[in-house]
Amino acid sequence: MRGSLVSSELISKRFDRRDGVHASVLRAYKTIFGVAPVLVVAVVAAFLPIFARAADTLGDCRIGAYRLTDGSVVDIGTSDEDALRWRRFDGTTGKLHKTTDESWSSTLGFTDKADGKKVTFSDCAKGDISFNGINGHRTAFDVIETTFEGDGVTLAGRLVLPKSGGRTPIVVLIHGSETDSARDFYPLQRLLPAEGVGAFVYDKRGTGGSGGKYSQDFSLLANDAVAAMREARRLAGARAGRIGYMGGSEGGWVAPLAATRAPVDFVIVGYGLAFSVIDEDQQEVALEMRLKGHSPEEIAKAQEVAAAAEAVFESGFTKGFKRFDAVRAKYRGEPWYKDVHGNYTYFILPYTGGELREKANAALGAALGGQLKTFNFAEMGTPFRYDPMPTLRAVKAPQLWILGEDDLEAPCTPTASRIKALGAQGRPITLAIFPHAEHGIYEFETKADGERDDTRNADGYFAMLRDFARDGRLKGPYGSSVVTSPKLPS
Repeated sequence: MRGSLVSSELISKRFDRRDGVHASVLRAYKTIFGVAPVLVVAVVAAFLPIFARAADTLGDCRIGAYRLTDGSVVDIGTSDEDALRWRRFDGTTGKLHKTTDESWSSTLGFTDKADGKKVTFSDCAKGDISFNGINGHRTAFDVIETTFEGDGVTLAGRLVLPKSGGRTPIVVLIHGSETDSARDFYPLQRLLPAEGVGAFVYDKRGTGGSGGKYSQDFSLLANDAVAAMREARRLAGARAGRIGYMGGSEGGWVAPLAATRAPVDFVIVGYGLAFSVIDEDQQEVALEMRLKGHSPEEIAKAQEVAAAAEAVFESGFTKGFKRFDAVRAKYRGEPWYKDVHGNYTYFILPYTGGELREKANAALGAALGGQLKTFNFAEMGTPFRYDPMPTLRAVKAPQLWILGEDDLEAPCTPTASRIKALGAQGRPITLAIFPHAEHGIYEFETKADGERDDTRNADGYFAMLRDFARDGRLKGPYGSSVVTSPKLPS
């Protein structure tokens, strides 16, 4: 799933993980259902409490932030198999592929198009790089690895501070819904310290080096986030300046909730929602159907289909099958039905209620190599009807909400309307919208088949994070973003 319940497509955008899930997952579904649909990876990525396979590049000494001779920074991070990923603070990015002469060639963003950039590394001891003809050297940070107690579970974290030695703001990076290790894959843990802002990154419960079971219980995850913030402050000691949260996607529900449980200096939400998980699916169905030219009547019918599917998910796959079968039979022959997608509705549309009830748990158990004989979706604790608005009104710290205007996974317009209204009421909430950007604040190219290829993060996005962490306000401009500031007290 996307947004709250992340898809393999989104995993690839965040981490360049093209496989998304274990091949065993697809084999299991092919064996049990008779097919191996691409859409199955969505629920697997969202719900399975697994440790995703680490890329072969983890532990690679080339990973780090490099200061180039022109003063700019390029971050080298993990990718899949033998590849690496580079990112610049301006949002440009590419995937590095090793060539026969020990250099690396780059492809544009998350596409397969060569962009002409070449990269070479010295041996690990020297820490030198040549990035597209510009030399540079790996930046040293003050790094502290730690384990700390969350809400009944031990979590693994890392504090990364610039070498300045003085007080510094610190951003606590709150995990999205992905099952990968944040410590392994989050580039902001280096990009922000390279710009003078500290970062604390930790593995969500049930992922990476952290204990416990994977969860989507926002309240539980908020308690973990508070524990992470306190650990970051403790480790930084006298160096701790302003401290706050940055939560992307699912983290957009968690970060404000955490901010109501212990004081922080700021909250940043990236591509999040001011609506419930159920609302997210309904909004996405409506937006996608509208973009495909369907009438209001057809959109209403599509949302009726989505409501039946959502009820199955909300029940933890224990009930709602009769209603789902009835609505599915009523509409599946209509021309518009094939375009019904949503955040997670699309996953179960090919199957009858009986197939889902009888085989879903078996398929997921088989995907885990028999480790789970049965699987209860409700154990994930996803609060499908959580209303974030009371929490957003209660947050006292300045908030920055950053949205992508063309986000299909967390539709921008409804959330932007609510955030603007809160700002107009005098609450300290700033809204920034990046045009032609989707989930993750990625700019993209649209292919002939309508699918999107992400090319880069929007220019100004990372600078916006840095500046708000520094003093709780924006100085702008930030690329092509449109910023709405809160109403000042009279």
